[in-house]
Order: sequence, then C-alpha cells, then structure tokens
Amino acid sequence: MLGLMQNWPLTVDRILDHAANWHGDREVVSRSIEGPIVRTSYAQIHERARRVSNALLALGVQPGDRVGTMAWNTGRHIEAWYGIMGMGAVCHTLNPRLFAEQLCYIINHAEDKVIFVDLTFANILAEHRPKMTTVQHIVVMTDEDHMASVNLPGALCYETLIDQVSADFSWGGFDENQACGLCYTSGTTGNPKGVLYSHRSNFLHTLVSLQKDVMALSALDTVLPVVPMYHANAWGIAFSAPAVGAKLVMPGQKMDGASIYELLESEGVTFSAAVPTVWQGLLQYLQSEKLKLTTLKRVVIGGSAVPESIVRGFRDDFGVDVTHAWGMTETSPLGTQGTPNFRIAAMSDEEQLKFKLKQGRPPMGIELKLTDDENRRLPHDGATFGRLKVKGPFVVGQYFRGDGGDILDPEGFFDTGDVATLDENGYMQITDRAKDVIKSGGEWISSIEIENIAASYPKSALAAVIGVAHPKWDERPLLLVKLKPGETATREEYLAFLDGKIAKWWMPDDVVFVEDIPLGATGKIDKKLIRQGFDGYVLPTAGAAAAVAKPAQVASAPAAAARPLAPVKTPVWIVGALIAAITGLGLAFTPHHGESVASRVDAAIAVATNAPASWQNVRTASN
Repeated sequence: MLGLMQNWPLTVDRILDHAANWHGDREVVSRSIEGPIVRTSYAQIHERARRVSNALLALGVQPGDRVGTMAWNTGRHIEAWYGIMGMGAVCHTLNPRLFAEQLCYIINHAEDKVIFVDLTFANILAEHRPKMTTVQHIVVMTDEDHMASVNLPGALCYETLIDQVSADFSWGGFDENQACGLCYTSGTTGNPKGVLYSHRSNFLHTLVSLQKDVMALSALDTVLPVVPMYHANAWGIAFSAPAVGAKLVMPGQKMDGASIYELLESEGVTFSAAVPTVWQGLLQYLQSEKLKLTTLKRVVIGGSAVPESIVRGFRDDFGVDVTHAWGMTETSPLGTQGTPNFRIAAMSDEEQLKFKLKQGRPPMGIELKLTDDENRRLPHDGATFGRLKVKGPFVVGQYFRGDGGDILDPEGFFDTGDVATLDENGYMQITDRAKDVIKSGGEWISSIEIENIAASYPKSALAAVIGVAHPKWDERPLLLVKLKPGETATREEYLAFLDGKIAKWWMPDDVVFVEDIPLGATGKIDKKLIRQGFDGYVLPTAGAAAAVAKPAQVASAPAAAARPLAPVKTPVWIVGALIAAITGLGLAFTPHHGESVASRVDAAIAVATNAPASWQNVRTASN
C-alpha cells in the first residue's frame, strides 16, 4: 500500500522559488570581477535566473544538455546556476585551476553546449577554443562596457543576452531524479571522472546540511562561502543559504586575508567555509595586523586536515568555533562533520580538541564502514586503520558515461580511497589517502598526522610529508616545511618538536625546507608534484645501502636543515645557478658534511630534471 501524501518533486528550482517568495529582500552581496561591491536580492536573482533559462532556450539548449560555468562565487554565477538547472539542463562546473588538457577533456567528455565564463578566465577558453569541439556558444559574464577587453571571437555578453529575453519561464515539471549538476573529480586514476548529481540528491543534501549537527544555517545567518562553487557546489552552500534565506556574501576572485577580512567585517558575516590554506592566511593576517573579528561565530574547514594551530588560534584569540568536515565530489560533498555529541559536549575545551581535529561523524543519510583489503569489516575502536567506504542517497552510484566500471562493493558502498579510523563515538579520522599512506616495515604511517603536528609549529607556513624509498624499510617519511616569511629553522629543531607527539618509528628520516609547497586544483597539497620533484631522493638513513642497491640511478639527497644562503660554497652555488637558469626551477643546493661537490651537482641535476615546471623556487640548504 502506498501513502496518500502529495507528490512534490524535490527539484532545486524550488529552493530559489522559496527564497524569492519568503526571503525576497534578503541581500546577496558580491565582490564583482569588475571590482565594485554589487548588492542584489534573492527576488532579483530569481528574476534574472529565469531570464538565463530563456536565453539558453534561445541558444538551442534543451533539458538534459550540459552547460558549463567557469566562474568565481558571485551573484551572476548563482543566477546562471539556477537558470541552467531550473530549465532541466545540467550545470557543469569547470575548475579553472585544472591543466588545459584536462579542461578540454572534460568539456568534450561532458559535451558542453554552452559555457558561461568570468572575465578572469576568458583567455583560457580563447587559447584552447578550437579543441572544444562540442561548444556552440561562450557567454562572458560581464556587461558591454567590459566586453572590449575580451579577445574571444563570437563570445556573447551576459548582460546583453539576458536583457533581450523575458523572465517569463516555467521551471520544473520534470522528474526529481533528472540530472541537475555535473562535477569532475581529479582524485581518481586516469582521466577525471564525472559525478552526475540529480535534483533529488542535491535537494536531500541541502536538507541534511541544514541539520543542527551539520552546518545549522538559519535566516539569521550571514554566510560567506569562500570555497568556490566549482568545488562540489561550494559544499552545498549555494543551495542551503537560499533554502533558509540567509544573507549571502560572495567573495569573487579575491581570497587573500585582507580581502576576506574586509567582507567578514563590513557585511557582518556569522558563518563561513573554506579550505585550511585560506583560514591559515586569514589567521596570519589577523595576527600580524592585530585585528579582531566582531561578528564571525562559526567556521567550517574541509578539503584537507586542519592543523591544531588554526583551531586553537580562532578559538582562543577570536572566539570563533572551528568545525572540521570531510567529504568529496562523490558525496555531494558533505560526508561527516565534527560537531559534538552529548558526551563530547560535556568535556572541557581542551578535551574536545582531539575530536575537533578528527573529520567528524556522519549525519543522518550517510553510512560509513571500514574494511581491510579483502573487504572484511574492521572495528570502530579509534585505532584500527582501514579503507573508508560510504553509502547514501547523495553518494555516487557510478561515474558519468560508466567510466571506471562498477565502483560499488557488494553491499553498495563506495570506496573513498581514504584510509581512516572510526571511534566508539562515531568520529572518523582520515589517516591518509590510500595512495599517500607510508608503508614502512609492514606497518602504516599517517603522513597527515605528521603534517598536522609539523604545521602547528609557530615557524611553519605549510608542511607536507611523503614516503621515500628505503632499502631496509621499503618507505620512510620525509618532511617538507615552508617557513613563514623571515623565519629560519633547522632539521633538529623540527625533529625535537615532533618528539613525544608521534611514535618513534614514525619520526621523519629527514626534513627539507622549501620555498613553496605546491597546491593542486582544489587547494590541497599536491603530493604527486612533490613526489615527482623528489624522485631519486635518498634519505640520509639509507646510507651506503642505497648506493650499493642502485649505484647508477640514485641521486644524493637534498640537504635537511635550513640556513641562510650565505654559507653556500661558491663552486656549488655557481653550478646551481647555472642549472637554475637552464631549467627555470630556481634550485640552490649545498652539500652534506663529507659529501663531494660533484655528487651534490649530480643531485641538483637529478632533481632539476625531474621537478615539474609548475613547481618553482624550491630551495634546500644544509648544516
């Protein structure tokens, strides 16, 4: 027997309908790409989004067609989103930080018919336009006054386009399981794979994200989504904020500490969300300028592990509650959030901290399990590492066009590719990506845990840990540190800081100070680039064994501890400079004690020829 309730399809156009009907005058504030702050409202966005639907219809777009957007977080981007989805087309968010080859691949794979693009990224499309074989129209999201700066033949002006059509468009009227959004993930092997969201899955994700145990947004909030809309729907905020009528503040392209602080204070922001690097930049700006936060109360951090220093800094110095979240493109993206349950809430702030540093517990709608490599379930004891698998109504069932084949296990769970623990309170903690975990002597070492501790050292700007081949232990950890401006440090200093905070056998075998740590397209540390840059690196603990094992292939290790460039021996500096000039990498090396200049030059050549061109200005120095 079926129930006798009304059939009300869960389509996302209803979210903006609700915002316009009941919160129509609530502000949406954008830092425009052209420069000025632009103020609009949900009612105005609703009206203009319907014009977008009519404009797309006039361009030949039909329900089910894919329409790309390559844009920052602005009111115009919101209009385009709902205009695309409301008419039944599929909004395909394009990450401009991807390599050009990847962008062209996913545009063609998705068969995008139209692309909306911000002024900032128009040159990317112009350069590679001939390779985008399915794209019929490109719409530049600006006005006629700024189109003169666009060198993109045949491009259409957004404002002119929507001015030429009416706002009379009937949204919805299709099945809630119809495709609504498409986002490609680069976290898989091979080519990026598409995650095809349905209206129903996005609507359900919105309801879940509004739970008190998740983002807990309300009509009283002013929300600043720093996380870009091309990162899995800005973690759903592009849906959840309008759903409750929260004021929405869109940062545009300026993500630096000063620009974020200006919006936080001038607009009275109460809630924000971003990756750790953004909050680290803001925290450093606040501390250096001796500023205060007067309205911000809650921050959600995800994308990668949050260092303890960020949680403590915002809590102790600014009274802001930091909550850690975890998710991925394949989970729409929220999978867990570190809000306290009744046991954790009864603890002191210091006792709660260790739970805040975990990725959190699943909300209603998400199931988690840990398995070993044979798919046997593992205990939730907070200590046993296992493969993290997830299941739910807004979790991917298969990739677009069937890429990757069958991606679910026999119980219908998706393997996230993460290695994690689950404790008795349901808190999950990522210990590594399966591909990044360091396997040493048959045991696993969490690179993330070492990184978090190293990053909390006051001199650290960023820290990364990779596994490096070792003749005895298979792999051993190598710690890379980017210091804050003006700081100097030594290998011994960092090892002493780690001592007692991690197991002895987890201690990095070497520490390298670098001028930068590469970030990937989603703002996470790009360990693939780091591994390429340190291909052939020999740890000091490997000693003569490595030379005996691979005498013709092994390069000498870059040195461990930082010093000013003054002690660098002149012959090596000259050769290093020549290598840098030839390769464009800006590498400078000094030899270890007892190491020959010739071997150090060999090391320079080995690293220089392996380091990617996009990873510039890496520097090491030794005692």
